[in-house]
Parts: sequence; C-alpha cells; structure tokens
Amino acid sequence: MNTLGDMAKALNRSAVYFGGLQTRFGLPVFEGAGYSDAYFAFFRSVVFLRMLNVPEESLRDLWHLEKKLLRLLHADSTESKTWFLDACGQITHLRRRLLLSNYDLGVELPSGTLQLGLDFASNLPEFFSGKEMGENILHVLGQYLKLYSHIQVAVQQEVQLIRSAARWAISRPFLKKA
Repeated sequence: MNTLGDMAKALNRSAVYFGGLQTRFGLPVFEGAGYSDAYFAFFRSVVFLRMLNVPEESLRDLWHLEKKLLRLLHADSTESKTWFLDACGQITHLRRRLLLSNYDLGVELPSGTLQLGLDFASNLPEFFSGKEMGENILHVLGQYLKLYSHIQVAVQQEVQLIRSAARWAISRPFLKKA
C-alpha cells in the first residue's frame, strides 16, 4: 500500500498535483497508506501519457468512456471503491486492455468488437435493458476507439522526439556522474 506522498515522490510530482488529478478524474481519496499498487499504476499511466504530450482533457474524456464501458459490461461487480482501477498494473494481454483502467476486454483493441451479453455482476436484472434506456455499448466503444486512436497517434509522434531528447541529454556532460 502507498501514501499519496510516496506516489508523488516516485513520479516526481507534488501531492497537490495528484490531489487535483483525484478531483478531476473522480477518484476516491484515502487516508495514509490506503492507496493500492493498482491506484499507483493508474497515476503512473496518467503521468507518462502527460509526459508524452497527451492533453489531460483527452485523458479525462477517455477515462469517462472507459468507466461507461465497464458499467455497460457490468464489470463493477466487486463492490470495491476502486473497482475501475483494480486491473491497473496488470501486464498480461496488453493489446486486450483499455488504456487507463487496464481492464481486459477479452479481444484485441481496436477490433471494434465485444462479446455482448456478458454480465459479471450477480445483481438482479433491470426492468429495461440498457439498449432500451438509450445506452448502446457499441456506440460507446466506437467513441472510445476514436479517441484512443487519436491518443495513440499523438504518443507515437512524441515517442520519437523523447528518444532523441534522451540521446541528446545522455551525451551532455552535466548528466555524467563524477
């Protein structure tokens, strides 16, 4: 378990910065060392994507779409306050995972397909289905994939610049140890 200060120090950011992220992303706040490694992995993903010049607004939009997808898939069956973060940090089947929540959809992205009808919750069914209520998982998935592809292109472009910057920095005498 981690404290907010521990995570801030490890990612070279202030605790105030992470407090702001918690507010803007609608994340639960805990006291002391109440933050799981999955919570830390989420913060690490956001910090890394921001370092790769992905706008925070795009990340928040993607986050809201991911949470909507997870609700439509009934992935929130664990009763955990952090159910939408619990898969963060997993390293298997990376091509099948959503970008921020790291939830495994079971198919590679961006395939544009999901196995519909899966219900991970054991709750009683609603009187009307999500489709009748105006929710369409394929529509939400389409929105997600569109934003995901924009982020993917931006990251690919920025990675080349960061590699060049890292090579440049390594060659500078001020980075060499005495």
